[in-house]
Amino acid sequence: GRKLLLSRALPARPACPLTLLLLLPGVMAASKPVEAAGGGGNAGLSRWQLALVLGAPILLGAGAIYLWGRRAARRGKGASERKTPEGRASPGPGGDGGSGQPDGPGHEEMSPLGRAQAAKNKGNKYFKAGKYEQAIQCYTEAISLCPPEKNLDLSTFYQNRAAAYEQLQKWTEVAQDCTKAVELNPKYVKALFRRAKAHEKLDNKKECLEDVTAVCILEAFQNQQSMLLADKVLKLLGKEKAKEKYKNREPLMPSPQFIKSYFSSFTDDIISQPLLKGEKSDEDKDKEGEASEVKENSGYLRAKQYMEEENYDKIISESTKEIEAKGKYMAEALLLRATFYLLIGNASAAKPDLDQVIGMEDANVKLRANALIKRGSMFMQQQQPVQSTQDFNMAADIDPQNADVYHHRGQLKILLDQIEEAVEDFDECIRLRPNSALAQAQKCFALYRQAYTGSNALTVQAAMKGFEDVIKKFPKCAEGYALYAQALTDQQQFGKADEMYDKCIDLEPDNATTYVHKGLLQLQWKQDLDKGLELISKAIEIDNKCDFAYETMGTIEVQRGNLDKAIEMFNKAINLAKSEMEMAHLYSLCDAAYAQTEVAKKYGLKPPTL
Repeated sequence: GRKLLLSRALPARPACPLTLLLLLPGVMAASKPVEAAGGGGNAGLSRWQLALVLGAPILLGAGAIYLWGRRAARRGKGASERKTPEGRASPGPGGDGGSGQPDGPGHEEMSPLGRAQAAKNKGNKYFKAGKYEQAIQCYTEAISLCPPEKNLDLSTFYQNRAAAYEQLQKWTEVAQDCTKAVELNPKYVKALFRRAKAHEKLDNKKECLEDVTAVCILEAFQNQQSMLLADKVLKLLGKEKAKEKYKNREPLMPSPQFIKSYFSSFTDDIISQPLLKGEKSDEDKDKEGEASEVKENSGYLRAKQYMEEENYDKIISESTKEIEAKGKYMAEALLLRATFYLLIGNASAAKPDLDQVIGMEDANVKLRANALIKRGSMFMQQQQPVQSTQDFNMAADIDPQNADVYHHRGQLKILLDQIEEAVEDFDECIRLRPNSALAQAQKCFALYRQAYTGSNALTVQAAMKGFEDVIKKFPKCAEGYALYAQALTDQQQFGKADEMYDKCIDLEPDNATTYVHKGLLQLQWKQDLDKGLELISKAIEIDNKCDFAYETMGTIEVQRGNLDKAIEMFNKAINLAKSEMEMAHLYSLCDAAYAQTEVAKKYGLKPPTL
């Protein structure tokens, strides 16, 4: 689906279950893009940095949208790793310029400050010799001797004592001394980072995040150590919050367009097929005897009728009636109920139903294969690729002529960065279903990624021609235009990419996701913030349950410095999240934005904004 292969790694319209409803909309290792030709930027940065750094690439999935690429390129080379994590960035004089040792030496005059410096220098010698208790005594003496108006020197002595406490793993004392140092010298990077590490050890995640955010901003996001710590703590915070929130969340049915697009990615799915003439309920029959064709009052058939009417909220309850009655459509009802449990984000309720269908050896093989596809997708979302692969392979074994199996397994292989195997699966899908425009478009994108990653200009050119062939052969396949637009964006052919998105909108005017992609393109291409926001607002107008739009809007508001608005947007996306994993990622973005607001209040530190 488009969000797997495009800018979010998840649900596109039309899309497969692997991408549409189950995989988190974050960056997966296998779905990271290679750096756009000439685009520069830090392609390996984690998505939390969207809420921290201006001009870094927005990694929204397999086809990253590089916002403000030229600005990113100008500074992208500076992300070298700090030799030691305590490198000092104090605005004042002195210090060791980034060594892991205490700061020193100073002037040894016999004034009070001179005696303090002498005590500090003695402490440094003890520190280098590994005699940390003696070093602490010397630093304590330096603190007591130092005139109180000598803020920078005093801050150094506290920071040095914190370094010694750190060696003894006395984390509370480390945090306390670093706090003293920062009070005396608010932009003292070494003290801020050491305190961040102490807070991490003390499990003070919020305080750790605030400190490391300040460090990242002060260092202009040029050091990997502080960025890695920020990434780590944001992920931990996100998981903690998502676990609690997801457990108590109210199930939320996606928009009708989302649901219809999800089902449109299947061709061998019995439960998504229209009711047959003899299955329609009594009130829908002609008065010429057709009602006699209805053999029983079936909850499943009523659920199917509701599905045709887009009355989706009643499907789970009607399917349950069929299951409890052990009706003749029990297998179908189990699969239908499981599918809607997945759509509302209740994987734990879906799994027993899927397990039961898979175990029904006398059931229609297409029902079992479909259940395996959906369970395999669920496992992938839960980061269990081995179980996911097993389910897809089992589906291929029991129903080798089912094109859906190969189509969706191809998506899995892309996520696992197994491009050659993905292409083989798409080829098999196309062999079984020659008119599958979606499979052919996605095969093109897989080949493009392979060529682009290998930086092979000839194979990239061949892949681009493949897209042209697909849209010529299938002019009504919106997915073909969308995937081609992403490839064109990577190649910085922005004008043509914009034309492709317009084609998508002509074909699917109610597809909110396309408006988001087109909005992001305006930002990258023309740095046109107003137009970008206008298009993303249009996406929300079309589908007010489009979490991708809220998330993207939040990211842009961070870039503009509107942190309160950004947090509001991220919270809206959190309430729409379809999985705990997706929710954790969104909390990470929200927490990163919130940390910035706190840092701005405390230290007056904010990254540059648009």
